[in-house]
Amino acid sequence: MMLFRTINLVTCLASVLLLTTCKRPFSDRAQDLSVFRFSENGAPVTMDPVQSATQYANLMTTSIYDQLYEYKYLARPYELKPRLAEAMPEVSEDGLTYTYRIKKGILYADNECFPAGKGREVTANDFIYSMRRLFDPKARSQGAWLWQGKIKGLDEWKEEGADYSKPIEGLRALDDYTIQIILNKPFPQLTYTFAMGFSSVTPREAVEHYGKEFGLNPVGSGPYKLKSFSTKKAILVRNENYREEIFSLEEEGYDPKTQSGFGLERLEGKKLPIMDTTEVYFMEESMTRWNSLNKGTEIHFGGIPTELTHMVAEELNPLVLKAKYAEKFTAMNLPDLGTVYLYLNMSDPKIGHHSDPEQNRRNLLLRKAISAAYDWPQRSRRFYNGTAALFPGTIPPGLDGYDEAFTPEMTEPDYEKAKAYLKEGGWNADNLPVLDYNGTASVQNKQMYEQFRGWMEKIGYPRKKIPYVPFATFGDFNKAVKQRNCTLIGMAWGLDYPDAENVLQLFYGPNGSPGSNSSNFNDPTYNEMFEKSVVMQPGPERTEIYKKLNQIIIDDVPAVCGISRNTPFIWHKNVVFLPSRNPHGSLFKYALVFDESDDQ
Repeated sequence: MMLFRTINLVTCLASVLLLTTCKRPFSDRAQDLSVFRFSENGAPVTMDPVQSATQYANLMTTSIYDQLYEYKYLARPYELKPRLAEAMPEVSEDGLTYTYRIKKGILYADNECFPAGKGREVTANDFIYSMRRLFDPKARSQGAWLWQGKIKGLDEWKEEGADYSKPIEGLRALDDYTIQIILNKPFPQLTYTFAMGFSSVTPREAVEHYGKEFGLNPVGSGPYKLKSFSTKKAILVRNENYREEIFSLEEEGYDPKTQSGFGLERLEGKKLPIMDTTEVYFMEESMTRWNSLNKGTEIHFGGIPTELTHMVAEELNPLVLKAKYAEKFTAMNLPDLGTVYLYLNMSDPKIGHHSDPEQNRRNLLLRKAISAAYDWPQRSRRFYNGTAALFPGTIPPGLDGYDEAFTPEMTEPDYEKAKAYLKEGGWNADNLPVLDYNGTASVQNKQMYEQFRGWMEKIGYPRKKIPYVPFATFGDFNKAVKQRNCTLIGMAWGLDYPDAENVLQLFYGPNGSPGSNSSNFNDPTYNEMFEKSVVMQPGPERTEIYKKLNQIIIDDVPAVCGISRNTPFIWHKNVVFLPSRNPHGSLFKYALVFDESDDQ
């Protein structure tokens, strides 16, 4: 790897910061009692629900808007509960008709888009309108793939001009509080999708009032409303119209055996949201977050930079802080319900599918060589403290379809095999294509690139033929990916819901960019098998199909995968907060900042 001197310098500087920070008294944080200060490593570019395709946007939209459902805050495995809906849906015997009833008296936040600025009641027609918007080309939706081809008449409505005055057979409000959805074929994951930011219930008045600025002027019925937003910081304040919602440990799935050490008992009986204000700081650099966290007067929640982990932690798995940090912080390793990939753009003829059979064969061997040389264990040690879960393919452990027969050796690099693939394909230093490595312009991404290029050099790939082509922000990077303008794409996918279908759909041909299939993989056999699996209820037959789909990804290499992160997070001792990865929605409403001198 080429950055050892740089990393050592960063570590030394960080050590000085740690020593000076520890010598000063930790703040009493009196001013923190009125606000929860959260941090993220990236910023959303919009809070329009139909474009909430990133974890950053989803976190904001699920705090501002209501969805029909959400996940119980503490239940693991994840478990759905009604949010805007009154109860779980009524489903017909053939699995095609779903009836959802929503709560009465739910109000939007006050906003100038409404008459006299007063938020009106949420109705079933708002849900119908919001689902239509997902298929309206003018909205530039990034979420239509979830329901594409599934709801009767919805795709046809789009093709016929997206006229909001025309009815859709499979999407109707039977009255102000009853929604009926008729499917073209069974879709067992349907209700999961209504816990996602994409399905947020949006008032038409706000969309029309703000026009192109709607994404920065969100109006919802969720626990918070947006006070201000920039690329550095967002401020959320309590929605004064939010309904009566009282926290219950039992109803949220509290497990005292695994969750008793986080102070969650303090939340019992409190009205949600607990904090009047949540500030969300967008900090791409891990050291910036760490320094802010250690000041004691700034952010309350953040991660431990990888290069500092052994200086902060006594043990890594489970995460145990050293004494001086344990006095200040609560900590946990947060399992990632998702996976990290290196996508290979299959629509790029230099590396992907090719119309010429011989070139197509050679490109496949090139992809196999890249995959064989990829050192996932080293990636885990360098960037994830060696605690990440490694597995071949796209289905992570814990999901239906994960193959227990996989062994750790299957994730080890094999440079000789990689060289053999290149030789078989007739590749050499002169004719290997130039492959841009794309990502955001952060220190960590640059380090990951250097590590990857080092692996490629070991199999004879010239350094100059793998240039680093970064983007200033994640939004710029994501836009280029959606436009198919990237070649080697380092990304992570947090599951939208706890079903392997959600990762397998990442390689379903019709979901190609600008949809969720960023690799633009389009294989007829895969597509046919996937279409068969998505209408099936969980069971052995579906599990076997999932395994076969996973094997196709391993064999054809539209992505090099995979790894599930186990990320160390810490937060101040006077904060009650249990972090979660996707598919969770709003977390901020549960956060509590308290006076440490107050026992309860």
